[in-house]
Amino acid sequence: MKQDILDLPIERQTAIPQTDIASIRYLFHEMNQQLLVHEPANYYFTAKRTMDMAISAIFVLLVMSWLTPIIALLIKLTSKGPVFFVQKRTGYMGVEFNCFKFRTMYVNDEADIRQVSINDDRITKLGKFLRLTHLDETPQFFNVLLGDMSIVGPRPHMLYHTRYYSECIPYYNLRLEVLPGMTGMAQIKDYIGEISVERELRKRIQWDIYYMKNRSIRLDINILLGTAAMIFRKALPFFFGKKYKHDA
Repeated sequence: MKQDILDLPIERQTAIPQTDIASIRYLFHEMNQQLLVHEPANYYFTAKRTMDMAISAIFVLLVMSWLTPIIALLIKLTSKGPVFFVQKRTGYMGVEFNCFKFRTMYVNDEADIRQVSINDDRITKLGKFLRLTHLDETPQFFNVLLGDMSIVGPRPHMLYHTRYYSECIPYYNLRLEVLPGMTGMAQIKDYIGEISVERELRKRIQWDIYYMKNRSIRLDINILLGTAAMIFRKALPFFFGKKYKHDA
């Protein structure tokens, strides 16, 4: 069923601004002039859920069955605290869910309100490697199996950030109209990690909305392949001491 999501009247601009910030603002202005409506092919949702379940089940059985005990042991040997970090995040239509990760930080009181930054002293040495390789996020395959997440979709944000950004970023909540994902368009475009300026978040939302308007199994597969390539590029230089942004 089609839904009129954006129908606020606004005067159309005659030329597209050239600066980054102006072009992003123009994007949101243009969205007011049309309906944000996209109906994927009839088979899309069934095929996407089937793909999510199949990939997650295979990864859990063939990889996590032996990888989890190894990572758990390393976490316990290198820092005090639980193996898993469970955090409330915002899911589909704003419903909260428990997002699973391997713990990559020392236990601290700011985990649910403070973003992880480059050279964050809360991150353990093992945690740096887990974050760069995204191995810390592999427990989210269980979130996929539970139906809280998809493998591909907008990354779920902390509750604190959802409340804050929804009040200051236009149409931020549109991203909640699809299942959150383990990876997405913003991630393969290298918009990951700490959000230091508002423009970065607007760019992420721009790519999230692009995904919503162009959803297809083919796009999901392209994002998965792009994510694999990105992880390889980031993990290899780790052994040579180079630094990259940490994912959220």
